[in-house]
Amino acid sequence: MMDNEVLEFDIGLGGVGEGEYDDDGGDIEHPMDEDELGDSSGGGGGGGGGGVTAGIYLPEGDLSDLEPCEGMEFESEEAAKAFYNSYARRVGFSTRVSSSRRSRRDGAIIQRQFVCAKEGFRNLNEKRTKDREIKRPRTITRVGCKASLSVKMQDSGKWVVSGFVREHNHELVPPDQVHCLRSHRQISGAAKTLIDTLQAAGMGPRRIMSALIKEYGGISKVGFTEVDCRNYMRNNRQRSLEGDIQLVLDYLRQMHAENPNFFYAVQGDEDQSINNVFWADPKARMNYTFFGDTVTFDTTYRSNRYRLPFAPFTGVNHHGQPVLFGCAFLINESEASFVWLFKTWLMAMSGRPPVSITTDHDSVIRSAIIQVFPETRHRFCKWHIFKKCQEKLSHIFLKYPNFEAEFHKCVNLTESIEEFESCWSTLVDKYDLRDHEWLQAIYSSGRHWVPVYLRDTFFAEMSITQRSDSMNSYFDGYINASTNLNQFFKLYEKALESRNEKEVRADYDTMNTLPVLRTPSPMEKQASELYTRKIFMRFQEELVGTLTFMASKADDDGEVITYNVAKFGEEHKGYYVKFNVLEMKATCSCQMFEFSGLLCRHVLAVFRVTNVLTLPSHYILKRWTRNAKSNVILEDHSCDVYTYYLESHTVRYNTLRHEAFKFVDEGAQSTETYDVAMDALQEAARRVSQAMQNEGRIPISNGKLRSHVMNDESHANYTSACQEECLSQHTSKDDLDTNIRKLLNELECANRKCEIYRSNLLSVLKAVEDHKLELSVKVENIKISMKDGI
Repeated sequence: MMDNEVLEFDIGLGGVGEGEYDDDGGDIEHPMDEDELGDSSGGGGGGGGGGVTAGIYLPEGDLSDLEPCEGMEFESEEAAKAFYNSYARRVGFSTRVSSSRRSRRDGAIIQRQFVCAKEGFRNLNEKRTKDREIKRPRTITRVGCKASLSVKMQDSGKWVVSGFVREHNHELVPPDQVHCLRSHRQISGAAKTLIDTLQAAGMGPRRIMSALIKEYGGISKVGFTEVDCRNYMRNNRQRSLEGDIQLVLDYLRQMHAENPNFFYAVQGDEDQSINNVFWADPKARMNYTFFGDTVTFDTTYRSNRYRLPFAPFTGVNHHGQPVLFGCAFLINESEASFVWLFKTWLMAMSGRPPVSITTDHDSVIRSAIIQVFPETRHRFCKWHIFKKCQEKLSHIFLKYPNFEAEFHKCVNLTESIEEFESCWSTLVDKYDLRDHEWLQAIYSSGRHWVPVYLRDTFFAEMSITQRSDSMNSYFDGYINASTNLNQFFKLYEKALESRNEKEVRADYDTMNTLPVLRTPSPMEKQASELYTRKIFMRFQEELVGTLTFMASKADDDGEVITYNVAKFGEEHKGYYVKFNVLEMKATCSCQMFEFSGLLCRHVLAVFRVTNVLTLPSHYILKRWTRNAKSNVILEDHSCDVYTYYLESHTVRYNTLRHEAFKFVDEGAQSTETYDVAMDALQEAARRVSQAMQNEGRIPISNGKLRSHVMNDESHANYTSACQEECLSQHTSKDDLDTNIRKLLNELECANRKCEIYRSNLLSVLKAVEDHKLELSVKVENIKISMKDGI
């Protein structure tokens, strides 16, 4: 080659721009004077390609094997930079711009140095980090490499190589990995077109990269990574949203003008840069006053599968249906933006935080919730975590076919924290997964998604293992991967109209159709008149389920009785119910009431054996009743419950025993108190005997004379009864004991009959279920036959 030959590289290169996401998912920072060579023309993720340019255009002739040397001339600084970057790709290293020198006359750059990306050492400037916490520090990549190319401008305007250092102090990258180096990651024009087409079809970056690899014949021939593809798609969506967001603001302003109770807020200046938008219509705000005890913040639509940064707040109404509490568009997804959103939503909901909130598994959202809702129980959506398992543990599922079932069983079917911990430990040891990073990460956050840790908090779910109906379902069937902002509000209004219609229909069915009762229990009839149809049917399942359970007394401390409730023959799998008779309060180890607001079959089984005939008022949550949206208090039903409470034999027995124990403790303190106590007991025994003798003639209910109109005849009868009371004072203690034994025998006989009736009823129910199964099989066979005939 001649010394003064000019190499014409008329190109522009681009790498991963400032603010783009690198492979570790964090933000990449490039000092202005230290950009990698591929970054100089890309410009921070704007314009075409998200910071990665179209490609390298070599001059005519085969100059690709040239090595830099002093004296080489180039038409421009850009041509020199392109040549060195091309050389670096062939050798196996990444490049960047290191330093420059400007003319004192006009300030133009007259000298430039291009270096290996591993040149120098990271500048750990305390001023840059002392005021902010670095949550995800970048890997140290600079090792003091001296390889470089220096060029300076001649008076002729040409650029000449003034210095070249070939040697590196580190290993070079092999050809099949060079596409991963930042200055060599480039998205071609054809690749951009394909990405745009597949993104419009709703495909995410992972699937798009798979298509590109197949199209180009390998990842090294694609020329960029999945991270670059993700950044390019994000920038496309960002630019699209910036143009369409005005549609959102116009809609919200119009809705607020029509109804001042329509709430909306914008983070940032409406006329300039907009970060996030939140709104809640009057119905959503009213719904929160009735059903705002538990909330789901659904960020599913943020995923790359969707083109909308849409996030609704939802809950569950008295029919178990999803109900809307407000919506947001999230243009910026920083922690500060989520804090703003949650505070704005809370203000729209009159400042009353929910009891619980469910979100996707996201540390940024978690941090924002801690700040805004410190007293609210936060749960990660278990089903989103299971879905993530399909991606993160796919190789394990393929290698061990039984692992997935055992994993679900460990999470869903363990009954206590101790059992879950033991099961998890056994599982990870069995499949040698104790060092699996992602599995250990979700285990460490288990208190926020594993059911056994959450059962003590209300989440409005009908069972521990079901999926929350409100999570990602309110807008299902309306918003999908191809929905854009131009279509959004029309589909949004259709979804609201459909949900409202379903609620009206459920109200109508509840009020105008009578449910079929399956037992003669007064409790079932009471529940059918209080609960909505769907909630009653769920309660009915629990009530009928008590027929398969036995409740046996396990402990009694005088105030609280503990029962072991288990199926016939499965006492080792029992649940423990603690029942305070005086307060009529029961708690079960399954914690279904705390979690769902409905009593479990275990507590109902204890109510059955203790003759509690109706639901105590504190176990009827208004949010599940027909009157959930009214201010009417169910006073009549409360009175009925109190009456049944007083008439319960078990309640009277335990109340008397509780008072007697206190009386005995005090009476045994001294000889004097003992004598007084004995006299009082003897007097009490005499009066109880009189009451038993006269029970048929003097109407007594719960220790009180029933109200009667006292005419002459009734007065005479009452006087006669009093005289008979005096005559009965000589009733002997033996007669009292005889009556007690007789009553106990009758009670035991009645209990045996009840057990026989229960067994017979269980057999009948089983026969009914078997018959239903046979009928369903016949119906399916008939359907198949009809299809075959057609």
